[in-house]
Amino acid sequence: MNKEKTLTRRDFLRDTSYGAAGITLGLSSIPEIIRDQSGRTSKGVLVRDSEAMDEEGNFNGPVIARMLDEAVTTLFGIEDASACWKELLKPDDILGIKTNVINYFPTPSAVNQAIKNRVLEVGIPEERISTRDRNLSQDSIFTSATALINARPLRTHHWSGIGGCIKNYITFHARPSSWHDDSCADLGGLWKMPICAGKTRLNILVVLRPMFYGIGPHHYDPQYIWPYKGLLVSTDPVSVDAVGVKLLEEKRKVFFERPPRGGTSTKHVRLADTRHGIGVADLDRIELIKIGWMEDVLI
Repeated sequence: MNKEKTLTRRDFLRDTSYGAAGITLGLSSIPEIIRDQSGRTSKGVLVRDSEAMDEEGNFNGPVIARMLDEAVTTLFGIEDASACWKELLKPDDILGIKTNVINYFPTPSAVNQAIKNRVLEVGIPEERISTRDRNLSQDSIFTSATALINARPLRTHHWSGIGGCIKNYITFHARPSSWHDDSCADLGGLWKMPICAGKTRLNILVVLRPMFYGIGPHHYDPQYIWPYKGLLVSTDPVSVDAVGVKLLEEKRKVFFERPPRGGTSTKHVRLADTRHGIGVADLDRIELIKIGWMEDVLI
């Protein structure tokens, strides 16, 4: 990962001007990754703040809102957060904020609220905004959405290895369990469904308190939760998940005297790049810009 280069607005506009799956889109599109173009890169921002949560695990809403602003302004190369959001969205958009409500690991309300506050500033009225995870086909905002923002926490996962931004779209499908075959290898295909194809403006992988280890379906053990106090932000869902995979691997190396062998494959992240072409999974082609608190950053 290249951690040195500073992202400029010109870089951002150039690298997000490609359509996904052959569709010509504008600034908000997912970068087009063509399989034989190994030289293409993706960009993301990791922002951390030691005050993002307290010792009891309570989230600090104002700090998290500031972190999101810092991440987005850094990604765009525009100093003003409001101006950044006006690049992402327009007042006539219909917006679905794709959250996650899984037990123990929901997207924090502080993250959802920080997104919504900025969206309202853009001028999108509240009646054209929905924040939801399940039963999306029953939500008129999601079925008619012109734009999506994707936000979910990072954790290990029994079937896919990790729960990240790619997998968060599994509930757009009527039968989510039908995507569990072969370690959820083809989750990247979800992003080509008409209900969500080409609509995602921003991906926010919440790494405020990731879960870095677990065994079995629906696993949860507080000893494997750690206060990383960060957000990973990109227009590319694959790159944030690839960085997330690396982060969990590095944490296991630090935590365990002998890192556990095996575990479920996270190959769906790589295949989202090489098979489905929705983003960049190769860490050497991801420009990760790190800002804020650097203690025990690990990556």
